Amino acid sequence: MSAHDPIAAVVLAAGTSSRMGHNKMLLELGGEPLVRRAVRAAIAARLDPVIVVLGHEADRVEAALEGLPCVRVLNPSFGDGVRTSLQAGVAHAIESAASALVVVLADMPFVTPQMIETVVARHRDTGAPLVVSCYGGDVDAPPMLYQRALFPELLAMQAPGCGKQVVRRHRAEAAVVPWPAQALRDVDVPADYDEVRAQIPGG
Repeated sequence: MSAHDPIAAVVLAAGTSSRMGHNKMLLELGGEPLVRRAVRAAIAARLDPVIVVLGHEADRVEAALEGLPCVRVLNPSFGDGVRTSLQAGVAHAIESAASALVVVLADMPFVTPQMIETVVARHRDTGAPLVVSCYGGDVDAPPMLYQRALFPELLAMQAPGCGKQVVRRHRAEAAVVPWPAQALRDVDVPADYDEVRAQIPGG
């Protein structure tokens, strides 16, 4: 592994937002759609390629990414759950020269470029095949880094939560990066959006 090996991002933005009632990827925070904010964070962290997995209202979400240097991947099976979207992103990462990938959820607005960079740096410093973000001491969530050797395992999983299954299998080999619990906040229901918007300048 070289310090210059490219590392991909897989930004998951395909879901139906059923609990929100309308497409949360297009909700504005700080003057831009939630999905654009997440993709910009991955780009700012110098991940390459930045793969965005689209599904629900793909045309509208893609339009929100206009001008950003990212690869759009359509998951026609997005209704079958997050596993299919992650696997669509991993399949595209395999075709690239990426030595690893970082999974980013587009509905976690407090994940910053610096957090993603820290996860990548931990991988480069330790050579760990897996880097886990741990929030508040007990919750594992993205950004998560998977070395290329783990891509086939991610693709082979058939049950929901394939990323979590691989984390459980390899936790003993993982490097762990701690984050405060408040950084875990995501946007699932309208009340979440109201609370997050109150905490973000220009929200």
